[in-house]
Amino acid sequence: MARDLSPEDIQTVADMVARARAAMEAIKDYDQAQVDRLAQALGWACGNETTFVRIAQMGVDESGIGDREGRAGKRFKVLGVLRDALRGKSVGVIEVDEAKGITKIAKPAGVIASLIPTTNPELTPPVTGIYAIKCKDAVIFSPHPRAKKTTYEMVRVMRATLKKLGAPEDLFQCVKNPSIPLTGELMAQCDLTLATGGKPMVKAAYSSGKPAFGVGAGNSTMVIDETADIKEAAFNSRVSKTSDYGSGCSADGNLLIDARVYDAMRDALVAEGGYLCSPAEKALLEKAMWDAEGHRTINTVAVKAQKIAEITGFSIPADRKFIMVEQDAIGREHRFSSEKLSVVMALFKYNGFDDALKKVAQIYEVGGKGHSCGIYSFDDDHIARLAAVAPVSRMMVRQPQSKANAGSFTNGMPMTSSLGCGIWGGNITNENVSLKHYMNVTWVSRPIAEDRPSDAELFGEFYNSEVM
Repeated sequence: MARDLSPEDIQTVADMVARARAAMEAIKDYDQAQVDRLAQALGWACGNETTFVRIAQMGVDESGIGDREGRAGKRFKVLGVLRDALRGKSVGVIEVDEAKGITKIAKPAGVIASLIPTTNPELTPPVTGIYAIKCKDAVIFSPHPRAKKTTYEMVRVMRATLKKLGAPEDLFQCVKNPSIPLTGELMAQCDLTLATGGKPMVKAAYSSGKPAFGVGAGNSTMVIDETADIKEAAFNSRVSKTSDYGSGCSADGNLLIDARVYDAMRDALVAEGGYLCSPAEKALLEKAMWDAEGHRTINTVAVKAQKIAEITGFSIPADRKFIMVEQDAIGREHRFSSEKLSVVMALFKYNGFDDALKKVAQIYEVGGKGHSCGIYSFDDDHIARLAAVAPVSRMMVRQPQSKANAGSFTNGMPMTSSLGCGIWGGNITNENVSLKHYMNVTWVSRPIAEDRPSDAELFGEFYNSEVM
């Protein structure tokens, strides 16, 4: 990637990294109370309602995708990240296990390259910034070109906050004119990359030669069994599907519904604002949403339902909030079983829970392995069986997926804007990327009483058996 850059561009990146390292050096002796105070200041500066709503709506206007009201609602994540950050230790000794003689000491990860997606230019910088400042890291943000002004504005607020408190502004910097080659050079020069965005971005991060936390694609699938509270399931599905016009990879894309409650669930979704396509409309919709090679068309991503219908060639009532298609077949050639990144939802009918599990496995072969799924059920056996076989990193039970799996105030998931998808999704972690991922940890080991079981204990029934 560096060969596509001019010497001046390479030097620009080097200068930014050098300023970041100098800023880290300036705060290397800050104690826990000092970094916590900086985190609180950032949380307030970025997460107060006036500032966040302004910049969130700026992001929608600049990129042309998403919902001004829904995007502003993501403010709660800044508050949740601050809550989680303040409850964790990140300076000096963070854990002592006397029984094992282990003491853990936290140290900064270093200069972080943070790649910002077009869908979250107002959210990802403060989320990353709060966790990073807690660990005394520096961050250089590389915006998506379609939302670069929004990202730059949020980082400007963050820098001003640091300056006001006497901390070096260069702990946070932002690339003003991003490009793929420039971002590649940035990742190569920084110590760690956080890549939140599409597959090409994550692939580039893993090819940079430096450690990287990436995320995987979503194809969020929810199971609604015969014990579900249908009204609750329909309400939560609408909330998840319509948040920011379905721009998030966690938005409910597929609903697998028990045949015994299928009609009731479909009717409840209509009552929540869903528009059920006719077979002819469904065929037109597929042609509008995917090109001949199966790639999503950008003009139908994260826009309101009426806009999608207009592009497709039919009209829907003004009060409809999302679009539904009924689907039977699953596979790469059946587009509606793949990720949709819009307010379009596919409804599948299953017969018996074994059939539901089979369909879940088939859907994740199409896409979304490692990301997330969910279930509306009061049957603990069904919940356990889905959790045992679903190839996902997180499973929400009776919760709106896009509001829950990255953390909420009503579950225990760590708050984040980056969802690791594990080996399934080609990522190094399947956790919600949070405080612990922003630090190095030194393990100090002291001698303890010998902890060595006998050979008989270790080998069990095979002890002293015939040697092969």
